Amino acid sequence: MQQRSTRTLYSYWNEIRGARSTPERRDIDPTRIREALAHTFILESRDGLEFDFRLAGSHICAAYCRELKARRFSSLWSPRDHDALETLMRAVTEDHAVALVTFEGRTERGERLSFELALFPLRHNGVTTSRMMGGLSALDTPYWLGIHPIMEQRITGLRLIWPDDRDTVSPQGYATAMMDEIAAAMNDSGMGVPATVSGNSARRYAHLSVIDGGKA
Repeated sequence: MQQRSTRTLYSYWNEIRGARSTPERRDIDPTRIREALAHTFILESRDGLEFDFRLAGSHICAAYCRELKARRFSSLWSPRDHDALETLMRAVTEDHAVALVTFEGRTERGERLSFELALFPLRHNGVTTSRMMGGLSALDTPYWLGIHPIMEQRITGLRLIWPDDRDTVSPQGYATAMMDEIAAAMNDSGMGVPATVSGNSARRYAHLSVIDGGKA
């Protein structure tokens, strides 16, 4: 999680859920996430499949130069990403995972900007398929942000964080998790398959590549 607002929302969501897989919608106290409110949104759904914006913070609406309330969430995305997005949102509503997404937004003038998006499951009226909390922040603040609207966006990275997983959010926790995954892949794949990554000699273990070399 690169953005402070994303980390604030994750920490608060994790705190109020306690031992539950997801907190109740009524548990959210906006004053506790005041510094992240401009980057926060709530989605609602009647059928558990299509989600609309119930509300969206000012910084989010500014990025698209329009009010997002009542707009379809999927309408922001390229059709090529709809299947991935649907799968991701089902992991949030059904499996209660937190989804972390990076995407590239593009204006009509061809300006490009990277964003970080997080989706958090919520329970509302006994179900977890009708509400979802989210956070969205630009990774930079170019002069044109808020003047030239984001018109297209494509997913560039996906990650799921499970409620009862060990720490994979802090740099230390993420590094430990990655080393464990590499070790597991090495056990499954033996000595690895020779590969080349960005011109460097490497070994491939399952879906991971380890570049040959050592500390200088």
